Amino acid sequence: MGKSADNIPTVYDPKNVEEKWYKFWEDKNFFRAEIDENKEPFTIVIPPPNVTGQLHMGHALNNTLQDILIRWKRMQGYPTLWLPGTDHAGIATEAKVKEQIAEEGLTKYDLGREKFLERVWEWKEKYGRTIINQLKKLGCSCDWSRERFTMDEGCSRAVQEVFIRLYEKGLIYRGDYIINWCPTCQTTLSDIEVEHKQEEAHLWYIRYYFKDSDRYLTVATTRPETMLGDTAVAVNPEDERFKELIGRTVILPIMNREIPVIADDYVDPQFGTGAVKVTPAHDPNDFEIGLRHNLEQITVMDNNGIMNENAGKYRGMERYECRKALVEELKRLGLLEKIEDISHSVGHCYRCDTVIEPMVSKQWFVKMKPLARPAIQVVDDGRIKFVPERFTKIYINWLENIKDWCISRQLWWGHRIPAWYCDKCGEIIVSKTEPEECSKCGSQQLSRDPDVLDTWFSSALWPFSTLGWPDETEDLKYFYPTSVLVTGYDIIFFWVARMIFSGLEFMQDIPFKYVVVTGLVRDSQGRKMSKSLGNGIDPLDVIRDYGADTLRFTLSTGNAPGNDMRFYWERVEASRNFANKIWNASRFVMMNLEGYDGAEIDPEGFSMADKWITSRVNTLTREVTRALNNFEIGIAAQKLYDFIWSEFCDWYIELAKTRLYGNDTHDKLTAQYVLASTLEKTLRLLHPFMPYITEEIWQHLPHKGESIMVAPWPEYVEDLNFPEAEEKMGIVMDAIKGIRNIRGEMNIPPSKKARAVIRVTGQETGAALRDGENYIKSLAHVSSLEYIDEIGNVPEKAMAAVITGAEIYLPLEGLVDIEKEIERLKKEKKNLEGELARINGKLASKGFLTKAPAEVVQKEKEKKKDYQDRMKKIIQRLEMLS
Repeated sequence: MGKSADNIPTVYDPKNVEEKWYKFWEDKNFFRAEIDENKEPFTIVIPPPNVTGQLHMGHALNNTLQDILIRWKRMQGYPTLWLPGTDHAGIATEAKVKEQIAEEGLTKYDLGREKFLERVWEWKEKYGRTIINQLKKLGCSCDWSRERFTMDEGCSRAVQEVFIRLYEKGLIYRGDYIINWCPTCQTTLSDIEVEHKQEEAHLWYIRYYFKDSDRYLTVATTRPETMLGDTAVAVNPEDERFKELIGRTVILPIMNREIPVIADDYVDPQFGTGAVKVTPAHDPNDFEIGLRHNLEQITVMDNNGIMNENAGKYRGMERYECRKALVEELKRLGLLEKIEDISHSVGHCYRCDTVIEPMVSKQWFVKMKPLARPAIQVVDDGRIKFVPERFTKIYINWLENIKDWCISRQLWWGHRIPAWYCDKCGEIIVSKTEPEECSKCGSQQLSRDPDVLDTWFSSALWPFSTLGWPDETEDLKYFYPTSVLVTGYDIIFFWVARMIFSGLEFMQDIPFKYVVVTGLVRDSQGRKMSKSLGNGIDPLDVIRDYGADTLRFTLSTGNAPGNDMRFYWERVEASRNFANKIWNASRFVMMNLEGYDGAEIDPEGFSMADKWITSRVNTLTREVTRALNNFEIGIAAQKLYDFIWSEFCDWYIELAKTRLYGNDTHDKLTAQYVLASTLEKTLRLLHPFMPYITEEIWQHLPHKGESIMVAPWPEYVEDLNFPEAEEKMGIVMDAIKGIRNIRGEMNIPPSKKARAVIRVTGQETGAALRDGENYIKSLAHVSSLEYIDEIGNVPEKAMAAVITGAEIYLPLEGLVDIEKEIERLKKEKKNLEGELARINGKLASKGFLTKAPAEVVQKEKEKKKDYQDRMKKIIQRLEMLS
């Protein structure tokens, strides 16, 4: 049963509710997943936020959607596991600690690896739970007893196991390859960690003279500083302009090095002059050309973007400083033919925005083609479904064109690569434990690889490493594969694809059945939220000022899978108003349950209104459940909003008032039962979206169980479907709305009862209106209803409302002073004529139309239409009154 209604606050204050109920849920262990072999589980693993992270709107959206699904399935009786955790975020966390120690005048090299990592762990322990605590404020019902961290002991063991197995299978290798290097973060980046931005730049045309000749080839480049490492000039073999030059030798300007002219299909004859410089050590495409033609790889700058010993006299210069000096030298020597302004795409580090430098480096790689094939197959055959489906094509296209994955990072914070090198013979030893001697030559002079693994390497194992793999734990056997992954489209390649091929490789099963893709939360102008624009909105500010339920409902409504959404404060206000509407309506119900003991009442004795609302909430149950099954969370939220606000609050509560205050005890009990049961069922449907307010109200209502979050999800019941009552009630509501509109237009106060004359043109409408007379009299403030058959019996000077199957007339005699009303309408007509003349004059002026901003012109046109509509209504009323 519920609590007493005596102590229900008049105003809903989230601050007094949210912390109380979250603690209650946690204390009762309602979030904890229990294994039940007789039931199918429902599992979600959280996209692990970085330990450096603060809750932002993207997190709030993603985690709200996950929590809605989890709470819904929990109420449906599934053993539900929402497994939480955080990611160690190698680059970001190391950067945070480097900033911290820099304030002490230290670098990580001053501390040394061991001491630096101690400081990182200290930082993690102090700040790493910030985002977890923020997720709790949002209302996330994760199983915190199973919380994981990508560098905890279990996950670390899984990472090591995966590396060794892939290495032994020949799918991990070490080799020289062109990589993306960030001079600021001092580490490699995978291709998908490079953000390409369109920038204004230059194309420099440089002359390369042939050996012992005054002829030359002109090449075009956007990065002249890399020419110091050129080892060829390439042309297209089909380009007739250069066929006779293939195989000849040119002299590399400044360096005076002889380099060949080669032919390669990669060269675009339309780019620049059709001849391109080839720098295998500093360009990924040139690297591939170099491999095909066995060209030397000359690296001309170091890891800091400083020109090295191979750069000749430019050694020690920063790369852009070198560019400037080199261009001046080429001008002086007469080798710079021209400079052309262009716009082109430039790769930037996704973390610090530094322009990346392609460099040849010895790195660790995963061979992707063998792993990609089965990952494509399981999506092709529908074992894994993307929601919305359009992301399937994007996923498959990426995997079909995938390159090997560079997994080594030049950091200290992360999973260290389990590889040792023999200083004597160069043998590579990959092992779980530190080897004592070289397995090839027996030398004990071994050095461990200093690099760590890409953070995404450990995240790729998240669906099974968090459940105990490589051990065959009970959790792993029961909860894997997981049910659904909710994630943003921006990490389909970073994370989703990698989890899929990892699950197939190590679990021989898919990691999840559905991938629900969310869009970005943008500002009201459609811009991406960012620090640079200063347009970010802190979810915690919204929670503090409006409550978590308001934020959750704002993010739920108007949300469609895969689509970006705009954040409007007006929608936040609307959600807050919705919460207040629920509270006020519920408070009314709770305050009017005196004498009601919670006993069920047979629907056979229900009134038309009782059957209508019972049928509507029954239909709502089916519609919300169907929408959630299809991951259409925005549609489910909107249906709840429309039902609660319009049908339950604005209609049924008003219809029930006369019965609650009447003398018929049975009728009052029936109204109390329908009010309480409809509200209770609706609260259960709403709970996944707005958990706090629903729990607070539910606890005051007659109920069974300890908490709404473990109460059963409502089910559609065929016997509670009353289509006839819905149809009749629809007609009655139309009649009430028609009469209300007339009263509003004529400014008739509620205190003045009107006489309604109804001309019925449809038999079913007439029956419905007669059955609903009491509702019409009560809600439309009508004293009597009179039915007529002939149009000739229509009263004079009456306003009409037309509904399906009937015309409703309100005689105005006695309701309004007709002479005064005619006078008022004439005055309003005259004012409108003046306004229309003014606007028509404006819109006829060429000066106004050409000089005024488009939105101002449009506003005037909208005003004109509004005035014309009002004028039409005034003329109609004057004709009727005269």
